This record gives sequence, structure tokens and C-alpha cells, in this order.
Amino acid sequence: MDEIDRAILRELQIDGRIAYAELGPKVGLSASAARQRLQRLLDSQAVQVVGVTDPMGMGGQSMALLGIAVDGDPRTVADALAERAEVVYSVLTSGGFDLFAEVVCPGPRDLLDFVNDVVRPIEGVRQVQSFPYFGIHTHRFLWNVG
Repeated sequence: MDEIDRAILRELQIDGRIAYAELGPKVGLSASAARQRLQRLLDSQAVQVVGVTDPMGMGGQSMALLGIAVDGDPRTVADALAERAEVVYSVLTSGGFDLFAEVVCPGPRDLLDFVNDVVRPIEGVRQVQSFPYFGIHTHRFLWNVG
């Protein structure tokens, strides 16, 4: 992946629906060259274009990252959380927490109830620490591509 590929990815992170006629000049290429570059990245599976929803924009008003410490296999807890609509994603980690889960709830009380009534009772959960997000529509999905 060279600097032009990275420039293409940066532009797509800003606007995933950008037209090739606009993308090409922004990265120093013609529209057809930009299309070919992006197609090569897609074909090599270095890049995947997907739609990502903004949970806050879809009605959720309370978001939090939950740090979860587990006694036993954290995959069991992750599997239990994966069944819940409130969970956007979960990842296994090493360090202070065994698992992180991002959750979206309609309101602050729902978030509190979810943590206390759903997450804490899952077998193996030893500790839950909530890191709430503040503000509406502040969620951005950007990765450093150079």
C-alpha cells in the first residue's frame, strides 16, 4: 500500500460514497485511475467497503464502553453479550479487562439497568466498569491509514 492508496482510504473515511470524478483529483489521479486503484485494494482484500451505522443517529441516546473482568473463559461472556441487541461489538483483550463491549441504550436509566440486570449476572463476570460517551452524534469511525 503506497501513499496514493492511503490518500484514497482517507477520502473514503470522510465520504464513503464519493464519486470517482471527485476522488481522483483529491488524490492526484484521474477518475479512472482512482477507480482502478480502489478496485485493486478491494480485490486484494486489503480494503472492505461496508456501511457503518451511527447508533446515536438511530435513536440510542446512551452509549458506553464496558470494561469487563471475567473469572474463567471470557469467550463465554462475549458469546452471551453477542445475543443482546444493545451490544454493538465486543472484543477480547489482555490487560486490566478481559473483554470490552460497546453498548447503546435508549437512555441513561436503560444503560444502568443493562449493566446491573444483564451484564453483572452473567456467569463469570467479576467486575464491570462503564465508560459512557457524552454528546449526541460524536461517534466517528476513523482509522489511521498513514
